[in-house]
Amino acid sequence: MINKYLLLLPLFSLAAVAHAEPNLQDGMWEITSKMEIPGMPAAAMKPMKMTQCLTKKDAVPAPHGNDKNNACKITSTKVVGNSVTWAMQCRGKEGDSDSVGNITYSGNSFTGVTKMNTSMKGQGSMEMTQHMSGKRIGDCK
Repeated sequence: MINKYLLLLPLFSLAAVAHAEPNLQDGMWEITSKMEIPGMPAAAMKPMKMTQCLTKKDAVPAPHGNDKNNACKITSTKVVGNSVTWAMQCRGKEGDSDSVGNITYSGNSFTGVTKMNTSMKGQGSMEMTQHMSGKRIGDCK
């Protein structure tokens, strides 16, 4: 009897892994973000929009500053239900940043927050909070 249950154990494990994906539809997403910096008027920070292909396997939006001068890498990710949390490090010529984020997906939309600590060369460090929302706008190109 115990052997029968032991044979089923791998199937239950696979089922758990299969459900460790957020409820998001793969595709091109329009992401709107608004940055908050302590001591800076909210009106000075206008929302920014970008598009990015997001999938269940790659569900973390890239930072706006991820260009040739910034090498960003995700150091950890975790999926619990429809929420994805992550930690990211960016290292570049202009400075470095470390961030943690959380997004909750609802099929064709999401909301989330990223908290960043940034140190710019010659300017010291600052903390920022980025509020994000996204909506699926079509298939990836």
